[in-house]
Amino acid sequence: MSTLLSRIYGMDIYTDGGRFLGKVQEVIIDLEKGEVVRLTMEPMNSISKDEAKRILRDRSVLYKSVKSVEDVVVVAKGSAFGGPVD
Repeated sequence: MSTLLSRIYGMDIYTDGGRFLGKVQEVIIDLEKGEVVRLTMEPMNSISKDEAKRILRDRSVLYKSVKSVEDVVVVAKGSAFGGPVD
């Protein structure tokens, strides 16, 4: 699956069960691997380290959970929010 990152910003995120999670606010990229790691549903600018951890834990999805990016982003139902925060 490939798409322009600029196309993903602002897209609605739904689980594959139809639950609305939010809109894509940030796309986090691992520059060493050259791949998208997470999508957040809150902006990550001008925030504290603790707030960033909260957003990554409670208001983001791991990109490996993304099943489809078309008109909306669809993620696996059990993956909604969280995943390991480094």
